[in-house]
Amino acid sequence: MDRRRRNSLAGSPLLIGAVTTLIVLVAVFLSYNANNGLPFVPTYNLKVELPEGAGLQPSNQVRIAGTRVGLVSSLSIHQSKRTGRVSAIANLKLEKKVEPLPADTKAIVQSVSAIGLKYLELEKGSSSRTLKAGQTIPVNQTTEPVNIDELFNMFNQKTRTAIKVNENNFGDGLAGRGLGLNNTIAELRPLVTNAIPVLHNLADPRTDLHGLFVALERAASQGAPVAQAQANYYSDLDTFFTAFASVTRSLEAATEGGPASLEQATHSLPYEAPFVEKATEFMHLLRPSASALRTVARPLGHAFAEGALNLRAATALNSRLAESSEALAEFARNPLVNLSFEDFTQTLDLGNPLLAGLTPAQTSCNYLTLAFRNVANLETENVGVGTLARTGIVLSPVGVNSEGYPASAPANGPSEEKPRPPRRRPT
Repeated sequence: MDRRRRNSLAGSPLLIGAVTTLIVLVAVFLSYNANNGLPFVPTYNLKVELPEGAGLQPSNQVRIAGTRVGLVSSLSIHQSKRTGRVSAIANLKLEKKVEPLPADTKAIVQSVSAIGLKYLELEKGSSSRTLKAGQTIPVNQTTEPVNIDELFNMFNQKTRTAIKVNENNFGDGLAGRGLGLNNTIAELRPLVTNAIPVLHNLADPRTDLHGLFVALERAASQGAPVAQAQANYYSDLDTFFTAFASVTRSLEAATEGGPASLEQATHSLPYEAPFVEKATEFMHLLRPSASALRTVARPLGHAFAEGALNLRAATALNSRLAESSEALAEFARNPLVNLSFEDFTQTLDLGNPLLAGLTPAQTSCNYLTLAFRNVANLETENVGVGTLARTGIVLSPVGVNSEGYPASAPANGPSEEKPRPPRRRPT
């Protein structure tokens, strides 16, 4: 019974068809994923930074010494935050047998054929350091050669026509000049001999000739956005120099006096030098005053404003002073004035001995000052009915050494004034 069942299963068309379909599906899946590497197979993943993609596509091969060791899994764009330069990052899936690669490994994009198919060639270096999985081969270790398709793309219709015209013109220019060309080539030999050390110096890596062209390319890329502005600048220069050329005669006339002015300046400047030095010293001395002027500027301005008002009044005063000065001059011209001053001078000469005698007494006793002060008090002190000097004669009693007059002793005796008769009352 078991044998019969086995024979029936092996001969079942349904089972055979299902197994065949399964095998076909597995084969299609494996062939579809062959370019991306076999599934469940470990890989050695690296990244390569390229200046440009150069036509490289995902699934392109990666080779070492012409042998396929992996493929390009994907491409992405990267922009440097420091320089702003845009580059292409190629993600590589390599076989584990090539791990690890030296750190100075170089990468170059090559063409498989003239139709444009590319692959990435890795050239192993000799460094003791190695690239770990996930690290990137820097852009300075990558090369993108000029491909034949890019070379052919240079020769478009306009370029081909221009080349044809140039060849015809060059042919016409060289026709019949064979002897001259031979002599020129013979004369070029010393130039070539002397150029050899120059070219050796240029080829030396220390000259960084490659960096020169990189810098030129960077300068050109930076100048491209402002190319129109630069064109407008040269257009404006043309306008300026055109106008400048139209006034050349006037400029010539203006410069004709230049030698005479220069000669005069040569003569005058030595005499002006001391003035400039004094002016410099004066300015240095003026600095503290200028610094203080910042604080006194406001009150000084107010003083000038008030002074302007007073100046108008002073103008009227000056006109009146002119009249007074004229009167004073007229007074001085009067002959009687001179005589009066002479008499006054004689009076002072006569009074000097008297004043010289009174001066010591006045200095020690000060009688005159005391007398004048008492007189002033008498004239100004009020007693209700008038000043004391006016009422003293009437109110003070009359007698020997009385209070109404100067006395040398106390009052002596009764008053000599007669009493007034009593006033009768009306009846």
